[in-house]
Amino acid sequence: GAALTLPGCQTMPGFSLTEAIRRLLSLASQNAFALLLQPGGFYDSSVARISLPDRFGGSAGVNIASLVLQSKSFRDRLQRQLNRAAEKGAERAAPIVADAVRNVSIEAANEIVRGGPQAATQFLRGKMGVALLDSMLPGITDGLRLFDDQVINKAVQSVTGFDMAALGQDITRKADDAIWAAIGLEEGNIRANPQSTNDPLLIGVFGLLR
Repeated sequence: GAALTLPGCQTMPGFSLTEAIRRLLSLASQNAFALLLQPGGFYDSSVARISLPDRFGGSAGVNIASLVLQSKSFRDRLQRQLNRAAEKGAERAAPIVADAVRNVSIEAANEIVRGGPQAATQFLRGKMGVALLDSMLPGITDGLRLFDDQVINKAVQSVTGFDMAALGQDITRKADDAIWAAIGLEEGNIRANPQSTNDPLLIGVFGLLR
């Protein structure tokens, strides 16, 4: 693969940029999923918390007709349930991302290494397309049922023209965005401080570029 020659390196004439990208993505995704798959991982995350669907008043300016959904305590409880369901989707997504990192064909490695703080994450997301959406929907749908203590059913029943299938699709789309945001954040952290990884390849490649 593409290589970056490092002055003064005696034992390695060059660092493989392709391997550096793989290690970067592997560590970033492992760190992201380690956080997201903890209890409350999505809800407690600054970048991954799942918002309520627009039909539930999730966007600013949306008027909620349902008295049920006007209750802040109910909405908070509902949001926590939806974020728990997203965790079930992430459980399915984690091994798929890991497999993609191992096997993806990496073109223009030099540009990715020298790109922005989330360049590798953006590259991988583009390569994977809708793979995470397809894999997560069944898990999230199961999660909505598993964690249903009437909160989710009450919310769905209070909105005309909205059902559990639509809710599952909404949470899946948001979980997909959340996972990539979390991986991107971890990638940026590694690029900013490669020494924290204790990985000579990442330190050599990204430390040299700082």
